[in-house]
Amino acid sequence: MKDKVISSSILLAALGYFVDIYDLILFSIVRVKSLHAIGVPDDQLLSQGVLLLNMQMGGMLLGGIFWGILGDKRGRLSVLLGSICLYSLANIANGFVHSVEAYAILRLIAGIGLAGELGAGITLVSEVMSKETRVYGTMIVAVVGILGAIAAALIGDMFDWRTAYWIGGAMGIGLLFLRIKASESGMFRQVETTNVKKGSLLLIFNSWANTLKYLRCIAIGVPIWFVVGILITFSPEFGKALNMSPPPSPGKAVMVVYIGLALGGLVSGLLSQIWKSRKRAVAVFMVLNALFIGIYLFCPSLSLNVFYFVCLGLGIAGGYWAVFVTIAAEQFGTNIRATVATTVPNFVRGAVVPITLSFQALKTSYGIINAGWILAVLCLAVAGLALWGMEETHGKDLDYIDGA
Repeated sequence: MKDKVISSSILLAALGYFVDIYDLILFSIVRVKSLHAIGVPDDQLLSQGVLLLNMQMGGMLLGGIFWGILGDKRGRLSVLLGSICLYSLANIANGFVHSVEAYAILRLIAGIGLAGELGAGITLVSEVMSKETRVYGTMIVAVVGILGAIAAALIGDMFDWRTAYWIGGAMGIGLLFLRIKASESGMFRQVETTNVKKGSLLLIFNSWANTLKYLRCIAIGVPIWFVVGILITFSPEFGKALNMSPPPSPGKAVMVVYIGLALGGLVSGLLSQIWKSRKRAVAVFMVLNALFIGIYLFCPSLSLNVFYFVCLGLGIAGGYWAVFVTIAAEQFGTNIRATVATTVPNFVRGAVVPITLSFQALKTSYGIINAGWILAVLCLAVAGLALWGMEETHGKDLDYIDGA
């Protein structure tokens, strides 16, 4: 019976994350043709694209707080199902937009919905599995989810952009109708019946030690979304600056980087288990990240094939996402675990907002390449310092209360 609960929880979380990532990445793929279709001129594609991306990521910041608190108060399973429903309906509505204003509002709503799935799924899987094997469950969730980006790249290139949004919404609604029989976490049920304070951001910020631990969790994930949000989303603009002719296709760049993320997710998860160290695995992948960012930014006139190979390397180097989210879930007690595991990845994604704003400002003064490397150095330096001071959580018992 326990094995069935575990497999059902992993299946629901993994398929939900698949649709989540599909929707999250689809905008990057259809950005240019969707904006063209609703009448945005060429000279406004970058600025309007940044606006819509920031609306989506801003929604994820708001949704991360909402779904995280709800996950600790009402349960991990309810958040999983609620978030899948919201982002699926927003996805369908995205296919009907005819103005930038409507597009922006729906990306905000979609972002709120997208914010809940990963954290709730990782928390649920982490709590139903043993401390010795839980990284395998979270690794499966992350890798299957990342395959959603590959599906988005293929569908975004094969179909009209409106149809691509409708397909994503239909997949999410279909998942809800499957009614996969996942069960609520036993750890949560034990806490649910007590008077222990649950789902409060104050418990995270009630001490400097907790606050620092939480900020470190966010910081180590930022380089991954710098790569996805800047280098990959705006790969056509970087390609032109690097004298590439023709410039890269954003759809292909996204597909290649997410193939790499899936491969890197498998390898980083296995290495963290073999080495019995989350920190060591993340450190190795951060070094690889710095290496491939340098190649991307400082090797002009690359052929398209070599450029996509570099994107693959960037994806593999960012594959520690699975380990990163697992680390966040392992840092805090059962009463605030969903809040942490949901808000941390969404604050990382939401960091794209200040990063893109900084990118635009630096690009105006220093050019696109210099803006890229300045932000890359800053993101990697902060992440490295955060990892250096972080607690090792491999094999940590998660059945405890925080702030009790």
